[in-house]
Amino acid sequence: MNRHNKPLLPFLSFVVLVSLQLGSLTAFAQGPGPRIPLPPIPLKGDTTHTLSKHFTPASAAKKAPDAQGFIQRWLVLEPVKKDIVRNNIFTDNYLRTTFSTDNFSSDYTLVPHNGETVKVGSQDLKWYALDSKAFNFNLYHFTYALNKPKYGILVWLVTVIDSPEEVQNVRLAAGCNSGSMWWLNGQEALLLSGDRDMIADNGTSGRLTLKKGKNIIRGAVINGPGMANFCMRFLDKKGAPIKNLRIGIE
Repeated sequence: MNRHNKPLLPFLSFVVLVSLQLGSLTAFAQGPGPRIPLPPIPLKGDTTHTLSKHFTPASAAKKAPDAQGFIQRWLVLEPVKKDIVRNNIFTDNYLRTTFSTDNFSSDYTLVPHNGETVKVGSQDLKWYALDSKAFNFNLYHFTYALNKPKYGILVWLVTVIDSPEEVQNVRLAAGCNSGSMWWLNGQEALLLSGDRDMIADNGTSGRLTLKKGKNIIRGAVINGPGMANFCMRFLDKKGAPIKNLRIGIE
């Protein structure tokens, strides 16, 4: 009986080899950080539209990053509605042009106030100061809770980081669906172009310096169809998360 099975051995060996190669390629494609399972999209019958399910109002007391160094406190502007039917248009040039045009302020060190209303194009939009209950900030849940457009959106973000000392050679690390751009103290730090999944540390900046005291982070996340989501943290020169920071909204 063994004689009949011998012709199968080369074929089975080939199948095993291909499976191992595909598995290694998949692992490599996942990027530098963990691939995070997306949270469930609310059912059509869910009409609660409440922020408290995924967020809490930011308090006056400053907040530390979470255990992995992720920044959970953000001033978030209601979405700028955009006519975007697919996400593969997010080239570097497209993002730079769009973020420059649909901007709430050309002063990249400006810190808005909770509840303040600003005009972007013809849209009057309100700022919310929120703490995410998760390590990431899910913009789909944010826009759903406000009964605002969930797809084809541009969302502006601001947070204020207080550092107890100057820290050199840090990197700003972010992940998003689908494209985003990040500024530190008024200077461009990181651009994530293309149609991306939200993977922690999917992109990292060049070497930066956190000043002692107040540091202002601005972000912009843009998405067409699908989930809109982001996460952000700082890594030290050894690649470890920086956690001795305090996060405020002013």
